[in-house]
Amino acid sequence: MAAAVDSPMEVVQALPEEAAPEAAGLSCLVNLPGEVLEYILCCGSLTATDVSRVASTCRRLRELCQSSGKVWKEQFRVRWPSLMKHYSPTDYVNWLEEYKVRQKAGLEARKIVASFSKRFFSEHVPCNGFSDIENLEGPEIFFEDELVCILNMEGSLFVFSRKALTWKYYAKKILYYLRQQKILNNLKAFLQHSDDYESYLEGAVFIDQYCNPLSEISLGDIQAQIGSIVELVRKSLRGINSRHPSLAFKAGESSMVMEIELQSQVLDAMNYVLYDQLKFKGNRMDYYNALNLYMHQVLIRRTGIPISMSLLYMTIARQLGVPLEPVNFPSHFLLRWCQGAEGANLDIFDYIYIDAFGKGRQLTVKECEYLIGQHVTAALYGVVNVKKVLQRMVGNLLSLGKREGIDQSYQLLRDSLDLYLAMYPDQVQLLLLQARLYFHLGIWPEKVLDILQHIQTLDPGQHGAVGYLVQHTLEHIERKKEDVGVEVKLRSHEKHRDVCYSIGLIMKHKRYGYNCVIYGWDPTCMMGHEWIRNMNVHSLPHGHHQPFYNVLVEDGSCRYAAQENLEYNVEPQEISHPDVGRYFSEFTGTHYIPNAELELRYPEDLESVYETVQNIYSAKKENAE
Repeated sequence: MAAAVDSPMEVVQALPEEAAPEAAGLSCLVNLPGEVLEYILCCGSLTATDVSRVASTCRRLRELCQSSGKVWKEQFRVRWPSLMKHYSPTDYVNWLEEYKVRQKAGLEARKIVASFSKRFFSEHVPCNGFSDIENLEGPEIFFEDELVCILNMEGSLFVFSRKALTWKYYAKKILYYLRQQKILNNLKAFLQHSDDYESYLEGAVFIDQYCNPLSEISLGDIQAQIGSIVELVRKSLRGINSRHPSLAFKAGESSMVMEIELQSQVLDAMNYVLYDQLKFKGNRMDYYNALNLYMHQVLIRRTGIPISMSLLYMTIARQLGVPLEPVNFPSHFLLRWCQGAEGANLDIFDYIYIDAFGKGRQLTVKECEYLIGQHVTAALYGVVNVKKVLQRMVGNLLSLGKREGIDQSYQLLRDSLDLYLAMYPDQVQLLLLQARLYFHLGIWPEKVLDILQHIQTLDPGQHGAVGYLVQHTLEHIERKKEDVGVEVKLRSHEKHRDVCYSIGLIMKHKRYGYNCVIYGWDPTCMMGHEWIRNMNVHSLPHGHHQPFYNVLVEDGSCRYAAQENLEYNVEPQEISHPDVGRYFSEFTGTHYIPNAELELRYPEDLESVYETVQNIYSAKKENAE
């Protein structure tokens, strides 16, 4: 075995001086022990091009750089470290070929991302807009990895740095779509499986992943976190009963503790660890927050609502041998704990009901009714399967998504409708809601027509609502066909002489105080009479006969503001709006630079922005002096 070498540079420095000529140097290099040569070739300073050149010099170096060896594996690992988790140490991998395929996938993905701004600047990306990337040859994980690389890149390090924001905007959209499609397909396959207690957690994780496709959420990670809680419970249980049978259970075993007294000891230890030691609690202060339904957030924030807290509680209890079951109780999800003999003819009074939201409190039937303030039938105390539990979780998200909010994309409503219809594809009212939502947002008219056709097949009685939407959707499609080319607005034009501000400027609203960035303007208000009346525009000193600006607001909304209500923000900051990248390629620290598509529509604004910013900061400097 060769002696350890501290660095590749030390190896080079250790070569004799007479080996300085290129041929002699190569001769000395190839005569080094194989382990040392491999160490040099695997150092982080060599690129793939360097390795290819080295391999072409002689047979020995070519053999060291063989495609399945450590050298190309290290090149792959250094370039794309996040992909290594997809490979097993025991698998034979042609690392050179993998490197080539991954590199090609990256180039193809970037090519498609670069095309999106030009193709879809004026409209929402259509349903078939993602077909290019879906039809690419090669492993899907390689395309996803490239999109993640684009999202995580720093603009100054990227060759197309001026386009960084726009690239990130469309990479995010593509990644969002691809991951959601994969998760939805996995969920549909999952729903065909038989029920077992682990399926409840797995189903909840699918919902979490679908609503948060850009977050790295995995069932394995969540199971590992729950496993850590289980170990804490075992430690506590050991102090109660050092011979408790659940202490001998191995991870993954589906063993059961038979005696009620021993099961009670497990629940006592669980309540201590969860609620006293780890401080989990029901989220009474912010109950109507979607984060309460996402299992990874429940574990991070240590709070949730009854159904998510119950799933966590049940998963831990079952791993410790206590067979709790989910109960779809109205207004407050519960768990039940059987007190009768196995196989006996049991009724609802043979169970204790556990409120995981209420710190594991154990309830009788009468106390359950007190909890919700009403009497319920015995059927509502029964156990429910995985699909019914997921239906309730998605139903909660659906209710939250219907609430009026600043999210003008209605993303939560769209996601929850997708999930619900994946489980129950023939729900006419939800299909109609989905069609109306897409119609309201002005997106995917072709998909709206498909949904409406499906509704008409399921329920011909909906012909009135369907007919109205079909007519207006067809009109929308025809208007899109008739759309003229790009409208160019020149500041130098006489009718634009009153326009004071330019796209890309960071502004502040005088009345409401919000920060925003301008992404469009009109010489006068272009909204209809109803909007003008509702917004009380006539009460403004200059009314609607003044320039109005399209602005992206820091709270995520898009607004149409009168010129007299806006002023320069002398301390500009980045605007955290999801659509910034659609219009701008870069934030300079003082203003945004429009991307090529927006600059095409406002060709004279960029020069005006530079002049405006220079004047603002010159005045600010003079005032400071």
